[in-house]
Amino acid sequence: MSTTAAPPTVADVVAALERRYPRAWAEEWDRVGLVLGEPTTVVRRVACVVDVVPETVAEALAAGADMIVAHHPLLLRGVSSVAPTTYKGRIVHDLIRADVALYVAHTNADVADPGVSDALAARFGLTGLRPLHRPAPGSAADGPGRGTGRIGELPAPMTLAELTRHAAAVLPATAWGVRAAGDPERVVRTLAVSGGAGDSFLADATAAGVDAFLTADLRHHPAGEHLAAGGPALLDAAHWATERPWLDDLAAHLRADLGVETVVSDLDTDPWTVHAAAPALDDKEPHREG
Repeated sequence: MSTTAAPPTVADVVAALERRYPRAWAEEWDRVGLVLGEPTTVVRRVACVVDVVPETVAEALAAGADMIVAHHPLLLRGVSSVAPTTYKGRIVHDLIRADVALYVAHTNADVADPGVSDALAARFGLTGLRPLHRPAPGSAADGPGRGTGRIGELPAPMTLAELTRHAAAVLPATAWGVRAAGDPERVVRTLAVSGGAGDSFLADATAAGVDAFLTADLRHHPAGEHLAAGGPALLDAAHWATERPWLDDLAAHLRADLGVETVVSDLDTDPWTVHAAAPALDDKEPHREG
């Protein structure tokens, strides 16, 4: 009689994911969980992606994945049609035709411990981690170590300019790169990080007394007002680059918990594809009238 365990099903993978990232931890507006796929289908290989787009779906199908686990929801807002003539409908049809399941772990993975920002913090070697923004007391997500973003200590102090170059080197490469706001010579010892859009946590970074805050999608006015009020220096990276590190942790967990094969997508799904730095001020021609 064989002692080899039967391969897991979609339902088994869903159960494993929801033990680690309970759906109840997600924000009310979020749409997480199983999007499509037969619960009884056998899963031997899982593709881990940040975004469900035609390119990552094609990559997963080419790799022979039976299931995709994504960070960003495909159907975050309601739709009235999934016709194959629509962008998202085409993706749904391709997945159903290939019998590939789709699961989403989004804000419930952000708040988890370990979660999305733990993987981001690890890229910087941060120690003494604690949440940047804790869940509301008594909420489903409330618990020791849980919360969005992480605060920690750098292995060694860096100036803001040095940290910006370091961030560009340790994060997945994108055309966007990393930009910073603040005094380039400011010394950074404590760093807050938050995967994805993080300008709603500017006040948390200020209250925490960190030296700098790295996140994505920072906007002009909130960033400017934050700095004018004496808040920590800011580092703005590409959204995809701040969340891609989590895929490695996700894949490792699925391999250890279920014994499935995993493939991690390195396809850069950041929409910005061209970057040109302005010439150094000293290299610019002086403005002349007349």
